[in-house]
Amino acid sequence: MAPTLCRHPLLAIVSFLLVSFVHAKVITYDFNITWVTANPDGRADRPTIGINNEWPIPQITADVDDRIIVNVLNQLGNQSTSLHFHGLFQNGTTEMDGPIGTTQCAIPAGGSFRYNFTIDQPGTYWYHSHNKGQYPDGLRGPLIIHDPKSPHKDKYDEEMVLTLSDWYHDEMPGLIAQFMGVTNPTGAEPVPNSALMNETQDLEVPVQPGKTYMLRIVNIGAFAAQYLWFEGHTMSIVEVDGIYTEPQDAEMIYITPAQRYSVLITTKNETDTNFAFVGSMDQDLFDAVPEGLNPNVTGWLVYDKSKELATPELLDEWIDYDDFELVPFDRLEVYDNVDYSIQLDMKMDNLGDGAN
Repeated sequence: MAPTLCRHPLLAIVSFLLVSFVHAKVITYDFNITWVTANPDGRADRPTIGINNEWPIPQITADVDDRIIVNVLNQLGNQSTSLHFHGLFQNGTTEMDGPIGTTQCAIPAGGSFRYNFTIDQPGTYWYHSHNKGQYPDGLRGPLIIHDPKSPHKDKYDEEMVLTLSDWYHDEMPGLIAQFMGVTNPTGAEPVPNSALMNETQDLEVPVQPGKTYMLRIVNIGAFAAQYLWFEGHTMSIVEVDGIYTEPQDAEMIYITPAQRYSVLITTKNETDTNFAFVGSMDQDLFDAVPEGLNPNVTGWLVYDKSKELATPELLDEWIDYDDFELVPFDRLEVYDNVDYSIQLDMKMDNLGDGAN
């Protein structure tokens, strides 16, 4: 009997590599980093860092095993920059990780840099500037890696991306100087002026009845964690920070800056009501709450555009899901075979000149 391909180990390996190569793609983005003017909360125009003269900046999307190339040209004129792809391990490509002074030099004004790496992690991530606290000025956006082998791929009809963020009317260089200066001896962080969803307010999300949506939720903010809930709908958590989880129902989640959740939401069969969903900044993090601050941002699941967008109901207390209850889908046990334990004690204090 003639040998088959699968009975020859070397040929089987070559075949697997060829199949993987055929299915993997090269995804190329050309990003000119530029200044634009934005006013997402309707209260103040301000200089904002965009890409290709637009803001919000583009979403990066790829599949597992794809190669991503991002050609960056810094056209800011007055600032250096970089890009960090948050949550990606960059095994073997640490020079593509983005933190200035750690894995690369800054991209100077007028300079360029090519990021080139292969994705082997599925899930919900984001990318942002990693230079001197620059990203809250606008250079931040979602990075989504699709997985054809996801254990949850058959549980939903469509997927959407929802970003949460905080917004400052003043630019970061001035805010950072105030934060680090002698006039702020307690180290009180600057408090945001507003909360945003998808870098705007009063977000309307069209939905169809009787469908299940996977929402990829990313907090791309600088400082504020947010509580998030959907009136009349229960979330089912299926991924956290790129790790698949056993589905867990939640009425409210607490999502910190840089954290990501994927949740399933099944819409109702009736279309007579539009439902609010709310992000609320955790004010316990603020040393002082400015008078008149609105910590909330509201969106709506819009079943029928002709129906009213109802005002969200008031809550008496925060009852968010305890994420310690989440179980990884692969059931990997907590690693406890520790030979050495290292403790780092950190202290925030003032320097000799009184600065933080």
